[in-house]
Amino acid sequence: MEGPGARGGLTLAQYDIEIGGRVRRVAVARAGSGFAVTVDGRSLHVDAVRVGEHLLSLLVDGASFEAAVAANVADGTTTVTVDGTPVTLSIDGRRRWSRKDDHGGAGGPQRLSAPMPGKVVRVLVAKGEAVRARQPLVVVEAMKMENELRAVRDGVVADVQVREGQSVDAGTLLVVVQS
Repeated sequence: MEGPGARGGLTLAQYDIEIGGRVRRVAVARAGSGFAVTVDGRSLHVDAVRVGEHLLSLLVDGASFEAAVAANVADGTTTVTVDGTPVTLSIDGRRRWSRKDDHGGAGGPQRLSAPMPGKVVRVLVAKGEAVRARQPLVVVEAMKMENELRAVRDGVVADVQVREGQSVDAGTLLVVVQS
């Protein structure tokens, strides 16, 4: 089986993606100016260029696609629309991350985690700072796209676990907000 390392890349992430009830094993590694992506043991070379806030231009083994990405904070899923066809998916433990006890149901802390591997490009809050619902807290860049992570409800920043420029894995705790 050819893995990401077979193309000379350094593995950036390995995770599961659930699509329509089926879990697929995915590994991503840098490969030149793009990525080697292995899905269920099948390797693909992917070049991704951000062309809009939530729009990517993809070149997958030479075939061109446009993909729009929209995260649904309420249920922890992501909808990726590829050439007009929407696909809803869950990455790694996103369902776990979206439970009320993790996002902070009534009275509990909100624990914001990285939805996928990437780099922290901006930390917009500091420990002790009051925040409002939907306020941006951290911006993480993944596959040349910036993901703005927001507070679920009003609270006070209890902890900031990352700094700008830091690389993070999927599921890395970024910020904790206490009610």
